[in-house]
Amino acid sequence: MTQYLSFVALAILLAIAPGPDSLLTLRSTLVGGRRRGAWTVVGILIANIVQGVLAASGLGAILVHAETVFRIIKWAGAAYLAYLGFLAIRAAWRMRNADAPTDTVPTLRRSPWSAARQGFLCNITNPKVLAFNIAVLPQFVGEHASVATLLTYAMTLAAVGCVVLVALVAVAGIATRVLQRITVRRSIEGATGVVMLGFASALVVES
Repeated sequence: MTQYLSFVALAILLAIAPGPDSLLTLRSTLVGGRRRGAWTVVGILIANIVQGVLAASGLGAILVHAETVFRIIKWAGAAYLAYLGFLAIRAAWRMRNADAPTDTVPTLRRSPWSAARQGFLCNITNPKVLAFNIAVLPQFVGEHASVATLLTYAMTLAAVGCVVLVALVAVAGIATRVLQRITVRRSIEGATGVVMLGFASALVVES
């Protein structure tokens, strides 16, 4: 039990650390409100579950050690993060002609599936998530742990991440009135774009 609680503590620390998933969730909530933010979290959760199942079943290790396949995943992840960064920077650029600092930007109503798809792709193309599951889980459960035990830990990681992201959506939703001001929104969009491009660049360098 102590070992499991230690893993939960690590999962919480990882979940609250800023990353592509949290940045995308914040931006989705900002652009489309809490509903869009929640659907983004759904997509991220599904991807986390898929990555956890891959890691627990041993298929993830095969992918990680298949250099060509893993390199393709890295490049796909870098390309998608760069695309998300471009979208955010473009949105910030389009707000440059705001008439007044108190002007607000209306939320955009889009299909919830598009938000879920973005969340899923953001997470599933991030090779670091799969690599983390493969590298860290055995340290807590041992090399000869059963698939059920590995799945329990992997699903715990996904669940903790989901709870933190839902909390982020709730907080961002409460602060929507402030966050929708053009000056604030533009700053967030610009910062999100730059950070996303930074994550993409890091993946390219590692490749």
